[in-house]
Formats: sequence, structure tokens, C-alpha cells
Amino acid sequence: MSITLRQIRYFVAAAESGKVTEAAASIGISASAVTSAIQELESMLGVSLFDRHHKGLKLTYNGYHFLQHCQNILSAVSTAMHTFKDRKQYSGKLKLGVSPTVSGYFLTPLLSRFGRAFPNVNVEILELKRQIAESKIANDQIDIAILLVSNAEESDQLSREVLVSSKRKVWTATDHPLLQKKSISLNDIATYPYVQLTIDEAAKSHMNYWETFNLKPNIVFETSVIEAVRSMVATGEGITILSDMVYRPWSLEGERIESRSIVDDIPSMDVGLMWMTKEELPELTQAFIEFCRMEYNSGQAR
Repeated sequence: MSITLRQIRYFVAAAESGKVTEAAASIGISASAVTSAIQELESMLGVSLFDRHHKGLKLTYNGYHFLQHCQNILSAVSTAMHTFKDRKQYSGKLKLGVSPTVSGYFLTPLLSRFGRAFPNVNVEILELKRQIAESKIANDQIDIAILLVSNAEESDQLSREVLVSSKRKVWTATDHPLLQKKSISLNDIATYPYVQLTIDEAAKSHMNYWETFNLKPNIVFETSVIEAVRSMVATGEGITILSDMVYRPWSLEGERIESRSIVDDIPSMDVGLMWMTKEELPELTQAFIEFCRMEYNSGQAR
């Protein structure tokens, strides 16, 4: 397994902040993603990078030396980006479509970094349902979109590429009986009142994996407002399954929410790019794709 820029970026953020939650907030991803990246690095390197304590994280001797190398790597990447930018200044307008979940939990940090790298590019953002975004891409009304591509069907007309795969987990109140179990299955979850989020085709995508296991959730409430889901879960009115990307440990009322893994193999929520399949893309679209690839070290286009 190779070390990725994503893991290095998350490690550096954690080392500089000393706290996983602050590192996650600074990057714009979930705390569990930072924790996983650190664990992956420690496993590959065979050393502990941090000492964990109640106040946060403290670099070990090995962690301190690894941090120096990682900072040099990120500096070199930044220098390479600026060299590329100096070679050919990009300017103009990029029309970007985003789905509601992407605009709320993914978009801002990415656009901020893109804006610094390409200051002369004006990004026009439209929040759209996935089907509408796909139609606008096909009709050349927008250049590219960032969507929940895990919900999209295969198409020869549209190319897509996953940037982030976010694991789905069960959310509960702090005193929920499920937390006493060593492992939690969909069958366990099906016995309790369930709150279903509906935004961004969540209900449809969730029903797909429930049906795969020949089970049904005991839905007591459906809503398109994620804060309503948090509030109901935190107060014990129901449980839900949602991705790490949208997880926050507190409701608006200040009640804590717990998150636990599910033993069944349920699909992740995949956020990615979608664009018109062409032999030659417009240069701004291609520049945005390449920038996102570098930021998230994604795999090949599908």
C-alpha cells in the first residue's frame, strides 16, 4: 500500500492542531476520516506517530521526524502547482453544479483551495438535484458537477470519478441499547424506530441496501432536514444510518450523538465529479478535474 497525499495532509493538520476535531474542521472533512488516515499511516510505517491523551494528540519522536518530511512533501506539491499556474494563467468562468449534500458538507474547503490556485477563474455555482445536473451537463448548460455519484446510473454520455467514499454508520443517542452490543447489524437496527433522511435521494439509496438484506427499517419519521434527524436521534426518538461526511457529534440542542460501525457490507456514500464525455474538454473543466484529482488522490475515471 502506498502513502497518499490525502493521508499526509490529514496527518499534518492533526499534528499542527493537536486535536482530531480541529484538524477535521480545518480541512472540511469528518473527524473519523482524520483518525483513519493516521491509523493507516501508523500501520504502514510500523510506528506510533502520536501519543493520545485526554487533551488531544502529542507527536512522538518518530511522529516529529515524519512531520518534517510530510511538510516538505506538501511544500513541494504547492511549488509544483504554482509553477504550473505560472506557465499558463487560467481565466474565465466555470459553471459548476452541486447537489445539496455536497454544497452543505463538501464544497466550501475545495472551492477555497481552488480559488487560491486559480484566482482568475470565476466559479458560478448552481445547487441542483442530481438528475437535473446530469441533464444540464448533457445540454452544455453547466461545465461539470460534484454530486453523490453513488446514486448515478452508468452512462456513455457522462464520465464520473469518485473523489471521496464516506462510510455509512448507525447514529444513536448516548443511552441507546444498541451501544451495549459488541457488533451491530442491519437486523439489529430494524427492530428500533428509525428516522429517514430524504435529501439527495437518501431514501432511495438506503432502501436499496435494506432490500439487499431482505429487511425494512421501522421508519417513524421522514425529513429532508438533517438537523431534524440529529435532534430526533439525540433525544432518543429514533436511530438512523448516515455517512461519516455528514456526522456531527451534537444536535442543535447540544445533545450528543453516537456513531457506530455496522457489520453488514452496506455501500459507502461516494462524492465525485461528473462531466460530459468528450475527446477534448474545455481547458477550465480539465483544470478543475486535475485539481480535484490532486486534492483527493482519487482513482481512475469510470
